[in-house]
Amino acid sequence: MTIFISGGAKNGKSTLAQELAVQLAKGSSLYYVATMIPADEEDRDRIRRHIADRDGMGFETLECGRDILSCLENADREGTFLLDSATALLLNELFPDPTSCGMDDAAPRRCAEGLCEFARRVKNAVIVSDYIYSDAALYDEVTETYRRGLAYVDRCLAKVCDTVAEVSCGNVILHKGVLPE
Repeated sequence: MTIFISGGAKNGKSTLAQELAVQLAKGSSLYYVATMIPADEEDRDRIRRHIADRDGMGFETLECGRDILSCLENADREGTFLLDSATALLLNELFPDPTSCGMDDAAPRRCAEGLCEFARRVKNAVIVSDYIYSDAALYDEVTETYRRGLAYVDRCLAKVCDTVAEVSCGNVILHKGVLPE
């Protein structure tokens, strides 16, 4: 089963994703695919919080900030994978060299293709993304490119995943499929 979860920041996406992944695993291999490449202390604090939140849940962490399919090389594809997040993965792919201002314009398509193939290759996946593209504000060209790219990635994932859910203020809104019980 593949589940795509989107929603705003600090709305409960990661907590729901962890609970669903544990349910899907039913004692089989359970992986947390960490995509964030920390850039500062705030990122490192967030990573520490996420690690603490899943302590004792049985996750094996696979760090994979780019080329998402590479995380499958040493993992049991019959297991359950929680990928958090498509948002960070796209950021890493879009800006492969953090010391330059250059963007890789092919990143959204490559990221979407990789994530969709990832979802097809594994038995169970829960994929988390951030809903950052729905407000009416206009941003600079770089930010707009990122937002449009993430919207594209999310649409592609919504098409291939069995279940699509949005988390808003802790409430789960089901757009497609069913959640495991």
